Amino acid sequence: MRSDLDAAAMTVLDSSNPSRADDPWQAMSVLRLDLKRMAKNRVVTLERADPAHVAFDMLRTRIMKSLRQNNWTSLAITSPTAGCGKTTLALNLAFSFAKHKDLRIALLDLDLRRPQVAKILGMTPKYSTERFLKGECPVGHFFVRHGDNLAIGASGESVPNAAELLQDRRTARTLDGLRKLLRPDLVIYDLPPMLANDDLMGFLPNVDCTLLVAAAEQSKLAEVDVCERELAEDAKLLGVVLNKCRYKPDEYGSDQD
Repeated sequence: MRSDLDAAAMTVLDSSNPSRADDPWQAMSVLRLDLKRMAKNRVVTLERADPAHVAFDMLRTRIMKSLRQNNWTSLAITSPTAGCGKTTLALNLAFSFAKHKDLRIALLDLDLRRPQVAKILGMTPKYSTERFLKGECPVGHFFVRHGDNLAIGASGESVPNAAELLQDRRTARTLDGLRKLLRPDLVIYDLPPMLANDDLMGFLPNVDCTLLVAAAEQSKLAEVDVCERELAEDAKLLGVVLNKCRYKPDEYGSDQD
């Protein structure tokens, strides 16, 4: 996963417009994204100029069907190991879901040891995710808003005691407060890789379902099997997404059916 740290491409957080105190969504700073940066970092569902956005839109529709059938409102995204592209997938899904203007979506980066969302988007948050989870800053000060219906919470600071923080009762209370305040239709959690540490397993009781991201030519079948078994026992696994495939959808079957 690549990201450009050029200061000229940094995101602008615009809080100059007056906000309505009675609407927590309008109270958030507005996230303005650099489209060239997003394209370079393979966030393709924002503008949909890249045909690859179709795969994410199809995945979104399948996930939405399961969510509605089961009345679920939270989705965890993880991978067996680092480098599978789970954060890029989480961002693409978030922007894809946000294309439905009648939905309100929240994305929270909880890969606390190696957070990537803020880096990919070029955000420079004032508060850290750790302070937010401990209840030391309000939702409206930590989250930023893209459009009218996508809230993103992320920071670039790593947390050495990530497992303990994710399992802390204060974290559960903070996330419950987040849901009550913003009332999102879906909260997407970008969580750590499963086999790297124990951060994820202690957090799973806070989510309705999970999605496992494996990387083509990188993830081992044995790793995927172990993760599938553990997620099947402790969380509702929606499925496994194979990421980083070499062929493009318009290339498949170009020579013959």
